[in-house]
Amino acid sequence: TKMKLPDQEESESSNAHENVPVEELDSSLGPSTSPDGPSDTDIRELGICKDPLLFIQLNELLGWPQELEWRETGRWMLFEEKLEVGAGRWSAPHVPTLALPSLQQLRSLLSQGLVLLNCPAQSLLELVEQVIQVESLSPELRGQLQALLLQRPRHHIQTRGTRPCWGSTHPRKASHDENVPLKEQCQNSLIQKLPPRAEAAAVLAGELGFLAQPLGAFVRLRDPVVLGPLTEVPIPSRFFCLLLGPPTHGRGYHEMGRAAAVLLSDLQFQWSVRRASNLQDLLAALDAFLERVTVLPPGRWDSTARIPPPKCLPFQHKRLPLQMQEAKDLFFLCRAHTEDRHSHESHEPSPELQRTGRLFGGLAQDVRRKALWYPSDFLDGLHPQCFSAVLYIYLATVTNAITFGGLLGDATEGAQGVLESFLGTALAGAAFCLMAGQPLTILSSTGPVLVFERLLFSFSRDYSLDYLPFRLWVGIWVATFCLVLVATEASVLVRYFTRFTEEGFCALISLIFIYDALGKMLNLTRTYPIQRPGSPAYGCFCQYPVPGGNESQWTRTKPKDRDDLLSMDLGLVNASLLSPPECTQQGGHPRGPGCHTVPDIAFVSILLFLTSFLFAMALKHVRTSGFFPSMVRKVLSDFSSVLAILLGCGLDAFLGLATPKLMVPREFKPTLPGRGWLVSPFGANPWWLTVAAALPALLLSILIFMDQQITAVILNRKEYRLRKGAGFHLDLFCVAVLMLLTSVLGLPWYVSATVISLAHMDSLRRESRDCAPGEAPSFLGIREQRLTGLVVFILTGVSIFLAPVLKFIPMPVLYGIFLYMGVAALSSIQFMKRVKLLLMPAKHQPDLLLLRHVPLSRVHLFTAIQLACLGLLWIIKSTPAAIIFPLMLLGLVGVRKALEWVFSPQELLWLDELMPEEERSTPEKGLEPEHPFSGYASEDSELMYQPKFPEINISVN
Repeated sequence: TKMKLPDQEESESSNAHENVPVEELDSSLGPSTSPDGPSDTDIRELGICKDPLLFIQLNELLGWPQELEWRETGRWMLFEEKLEVGAGRWSAPHVPTLALPSLQQLRSLLSQGLVLLNCPAQSLLELVEQVIQVESLSPELRGQLQALLLQRPRHHIQTRGTRPCWGSTHPRKASHDENVPLKEQCQNSLIQKLPPRAEAAAVLAGELGFLAQPLGAFVRLRDPVVLGPLTEVPIPSRFFCLLLGPPTHGRGYHEMGRAAAVLLSDLQFQWSVRRASNLQDLLAALDAFLERVTVLPPGRWDSTARIPPPKCLPFQHKRLPLQMQEAKDLFFLCRAHTEDRHSHESHEPSPELQRTGRLFGGLAQDVRRKALWYPSDFLDGLHPQCFSAVLYIYLATVTNAITFGGLLGDATEGAQGVLESFLGTALAGAAFCLMAGQPLTILSSTGPVLVFERLLFSFSRDYSLDYLPFRLWVGIWVATFCLVLVATEASVLVRYFTRFTEEGFCALISLIFIYDALGKMLNLTRTYPIQRPGSPAYGCFCQYPVPGGNESQWTRTKPKDRDDLLSMDLGLVNASLLSPPECTQQGGHPRGPGCHTVPDIAFVSILLFLTSFLFAMALKHVRTSGFFPSMVRKVLSDFSSVLAILLGCGLDAFLGLATPKLMVPREFKPTLPGRGWLVSPFGANPWWLTVAAALPALLLSILIFMDQQITAVILNRKEYRLRKGAGFHLDLFCVAVLMLLTSVLGLPWYVSATVISLAHMDSLRRESRDCAPGEAPSFLGIREQRLTGLVVFILTGVSIFLAPVLKFIPMPVLYGIFLYMGVAALSSIQFMKRVKLLLMPAKHQPDLLLLRHVPLSRVHLFTAIQLACLGLLWIIKSTPAAIIFPLMLLGLVGVRKALEWVFSPQELLWLDELMPEEERSTPEKGLEPEHPFSGYASEDSELMYQPKFPEINISVN
């Protein structure tokens, strides 16, 4: 019979290496760094200290009846690692499993053996001398046992920069320097994973022929001391356990040694045994461990299988000993005065989202709040981690500027292009990083704004309006409306943006990306139709050199396709229906230098499109695969878009066909010929258009507000542990000013880009460095500063001079990246998981937490309502009334409010989030999972109280 250990049944804090984590006493109330929680001084005054990490090593006695030697066979910090002798390596960390008899035998042996709980030994020799003082041992046996225990064990040590080595080749007897660590111990790479205050525990087990009866000893040193080469890492030892006995059948003492090591690796057992005063306390801690184990019936599973470590360890509030419960009571008494002081604000929003009742009151508070942190915003950016973040986000920003610049040029027929995209990104982004309330935000062109730009251009073209002057007045009105929103503190309304609204917005953006990418490729295939084998070629496309070193491109095609050809953003210098003299066709095949059939170009364009998309998707999933080291996987996943573009360009250069390329100006001047950098406010438009522009500007203001603030809400969630606070009003004010500036210069409009901003935060996340093997690093927060964003946008501005390189990027590659952006963003939201449930039988559905607490029919109803809203948004976007679709986005908030009449607060808590009114109407104790039986300790009831940690795992799209 095997057992599943308590760590796998119960929950515990993610900082699992701490024996008495304060988070365990307060995990349901937020992270320990919360301003409402007790300080470290308060915790120390209460006597609630954090015990050091315990490294446990099992040394097994092997070689009886021949030459005896101690050999390290296992080690534990949080999970078990076994020495695979044949392979000469340590196994992957895994959850330990034990046989129930081994724990029972260990308890019996300890109850009859020697227990020293405050041993004053200061060396291994003194410790051994006290352990062998057992009445049942004769002086001769004591001498033999002392010599045996002082032998140096053989360790399997992985030294830094070398192959694994054994700590000692042959057993050696004690000498005057037995307490001096070996050179290999000091070079052990495992030391890097141990925190400074780590302690060791040595478990010695084995069969000894000259013993007539079992010998057991458990020692807790009063002061931890380094016991020489006893353990593979030279750190002070706190515990020593000896389990010896006569030879038996099976591997009894080996399993008892593993049982002792697993007990010591259990956090609650450690807490109890560190404070035990006698044998009864030790046995009580062992019995408490046995009460919480889960038995796996024999024959139902493979006992040799190794259970991988869970991604997040559950919280063990049910296993707190009585002493810890008392400490917990003191802990909450310490919090009482804080809770009393803030009880009337328990359901109030964060300070950034509270109304002041004054014009620009929220803006003034944001400025005062952020001014205190302004010097540190630059000093904190001098950390080495920020330099790697600059390279990462710079490549992401350049990729985004290239992609959206090319698509914007296609949508506006050259009124704006890549050069404007680079210049606007650099100018607006740098200014935002210097002035904004949340400098971690990255400004960029976004899908909804791109859709509105296309609609605005189409409207101007259909009614013969001068586009850029009309756009200027729209921008002026948008800036005015946004300033009104800032003055009236409208940003407090972001409290009503729940996940329902965020998912609808994200799904619409993703579908726009996917639809536009596929639409562009379909247009390209219509321009270059694919012919069946043996049919005459549709035409030929030729390149030939002309004086001056440039290349001219000529196209022979049917006259009826002239409009299609010239409407494509091919980036050609010349295009004509006449072919050059050396271009002739015989039998449907072109002749002459640089001539290609149109079907060739079509095939290659589709190949580039699919290659860039599939390669980017493959690299995105490398992060969760088992290939390559973790750092390599992270780099490949983070730079998936950049690598996909490079692969597409390389493949295009290798094939050498004249595929459609990105159109980039050769000089530093606007893409549209004949215009300057300042847009004329009137142009050829009538005067009344300056007033009429207020109507589309009102709709765009709603879109800007939602696009900007939804991203701000996501970035400023509490689980990201931002110390310097948000600045919703200040951010919107900066966006309004930049809207005015970019409109005057004829540059694209910019708002916060969710994906790149999340990637920026991901590159600056702070994690604990001291992690046990198999343990996920603990999230500590984000490195908040302004320097990385500022440097990124300065480098983006310098990249304007990369035009000679950017002109070689094929447009099908950018379309493939655009498709990848849509698919990646769509697959990352919970909405898609619930959509998949509609097509899954119940027995094949994943074990989602919400399915444990909400009936499946109610989940399907919620998903169907979201699908209906998304379909309505898409229909409006695709009709002549598309210009009002920002107003429909705002309607998502109203739909979510109406759902309170359909779903209970309990259901909405699992399916979405509660709105402010629902939170205020919730009892003080909050909502808890409902169970059919009162007092029933459900295995998942504590999942409500797991600490929230951000899942920033979106690669740069």
